[in-house]
Amino acid sequence: MRNLEFSEEDMKLIRSLQFLTLKPMITVINVGEDIATAQQEHAALAAELSARGDTVVFLSAAIEQELAELDSSERQAFMDELGISEPASHRLSRSAFECLGLISFFTCGPDEVRAWPIPAGSSAPQAAGKIHSDLERGFIRAETISYDALIAAGSEKAAKEAKLHKLNGKDYIVKDGDVIEIRFNV
Repeated sequence: MRNLEFSEEDMKLIRSLQFLTLKPMITVINVGEDIATAQQEHAALAAELSARGDTVVFLSAAIEQELAELDSSERQAFMDELGISEPASHRLSRSAFECLGLISFFTCGPDEVRAWPIPAGSSAPQAAGKIHSDLERGFIRAETISYDALIAAGSEKAAKEAKLHKLNGKDYIVKDGDVIEIRFNV
């Protein structure tokens, strides 16, 4: 049903019925250990599914099982040997977020780093509200830095010394991977 055209009035009625066929779909294709060859062999199927609006993810469950049984250093060496840049679970999670229209932002404290999922296009106050409603109500501004910039700086202290953080107001649209400190007053 997600490929059919409906009037706005019909869509209101149809959405209330919560048809599964209206939901975004991810098709996971389990292939052998040579993922690149399998992608070429199944290119027509992947193109057909993509044309329908589905997201297609190729993975090898056998490789994923082997990766799960290795420690981190052995896992990275095994992935390098196979030419795999990341585990399939990461690709699958990212695909799920994209299908659902979600992004993640991070908050950091002395004891905890946490990822918060929010709808793409959310403002900084809406993101603050995801943490706690008081943060949204008393929102003043958000101090942000991208995850990549923070990692490149090496530490939060180094990032602040390099003035990589930005102060953003209520109209700031949160980007995927932002590390945010909310300033508020209630």
